[in-house]
Amino acid sequence: MSFVFYDTETTGLATHYDQILQFAAIRTDADLNETGRIEVRSRLMSHLVPHPAALRVTGMTIDQITDQNLPSHYEMVRQVRETLLGWSPAIFVGYNSLNFDEHLLRQALFQTLHPPYLTNTDGNCRADAMTLVQAASVFAPDCLKVPVIAGKQVFRLDQIAALNNFSHERAHDALADVEATIHLAKCVREHAPECWSRFARFSKKATVAEFIQDEDGFVLTEFYFNKPYHYVVAAFGQDPEQDNVALCLNLNNDLNWLASASDQQLIAFANKSPKPLRRVKSNSAPLIASLDEMPDTVMGGLSVTEIARRACRLKKDDALKKRLTAAFVASKKLSDTSLYIEDRLYDGFISKEDEQRMAGFHDADWSNRASIVEDLSDERLRYFGRRLIHANHSHLLHRDHRVEIDNAVKARLLAAAVPKDKWISLPMALRATEDLIPSAVGPELELLTNYRTYLLGRYSRLNETIAAA
Repeated sequence: MSFVFYDTETTGLATHYDQILQFAAIRTDADLNETGRIEVRSRLMSHLVPHPAALRVTGMTIDQITDQNLPSHYEMVRQVRETLLGWSPAIFVGYNSLNFDEHLLRQALFQTLHPPYLTNTDGNCRADAMTLVQAASVFAPDCLKVPVIAGKQVFRLDQIAALNNFSHERAHDALADVEATIHLAKCVREHAPECWSRFARFSKKATVAEFIQDEDGFVLTEFYFNKPYHYVVAAFGQDPEQDNVALCLNLNNDLNWLASASDQQLIAFANKSPKPLRRVKSNSAPLIASLDEMPDTVMGGLSVTEIARRACRLKKDDALKKRLTAAFVASKKLSDTSLYIEDRLYDGFISKEDEQRMAGFHDADWSNRASIVEDLSDERLRYFGRRLIHANHSHLLHRDHRVEIDNAVKARLLAAAVPKDKWISLPMALRATEDLIPSAVGPELELLTNYRTYLLGRYSRLNETIAAA
């Protein structure tokens, strides 16, 4: 199977709210030889304000990202999607992509009325090169040089790529970052073939699910703050809300106690930290390995024989497995439906009927798209469809819907404060820019000063529009 390595540069770090400004991807064969590439940019959407820190990192100026000669965000997403579908099926790989880039790509697809799960449906798989590099740092420490700052390993792409002989002068350019990611993947493939083999093998959802089901016990490795933690686990059930998530028990716990514990004790047990019940996503390329592949140092003091005994006992105890699953469910924190539409991507899947209407939307002329949007049964899609038409041909919207979007955009742009991890408003961006300017020099100072001028002008024009209404 081929690989598609990709990266994004964005207006900020809020994965549900920020915008992809640059997307790049390189397709390779199984031996990591390039077979195709794409690099595309888009102009800033009218309802968004970039975070100045993001502009400072990428070096993109406000003049560059508001250039009307650039494709619209919608046009960029259409081009990206067409290319990625043409390269499918493939294994999609980014650097820290499962925590960041993929969420932005899903939101970009969802908010432009496309099915969002392109990277893990229709035969596609996904994996994360940062996880590969972290695994190599533990299980093949001579494979890569890892930067150490203040006594701690650092896995930032720009730093680790440069330390391993990749010329990375254009760090934080999407295409350069893709090339850096491929370089690191080649290093691991050449110098730590076992790590690479596991990475490629467990990028496939079906392979992960089969492994978890067949192994009596196995080793799960997870990184927190760049530090590895190893758990010897066995599967006991499935998350009732996510069929791709296996529930696993850390076998360093006393099964005799668990079997005799009350329901309330099991719920309290499930809430302990670190979590004794681990979630393993079959479609997220987890770091898992069989016991015979791992050194004794990661076994938590248990022998392979004892691990196998505990795992077999757990798998045969249907009553305990059922009670552990119930304890897991009871221990999960329930959250209300978000007030904000961007947070609701994972609230439910798109129906087949709406998928057909979405396809019709893209095939139709703009003059016919408003009526198609109103036929969508999913309120999330209706709102995003109206916002999409508003951004491109607002006069085609029904007056009530145009006013609704106008008011929503103004409220967001002028908000004095915003809940954590949401969008950034004009006043917030202005304050953040003014905080950064005193320590800036050279091109960075010019970038931030020009951005401050842009923010003041946009803020003033928006207030004038409101006063004149």
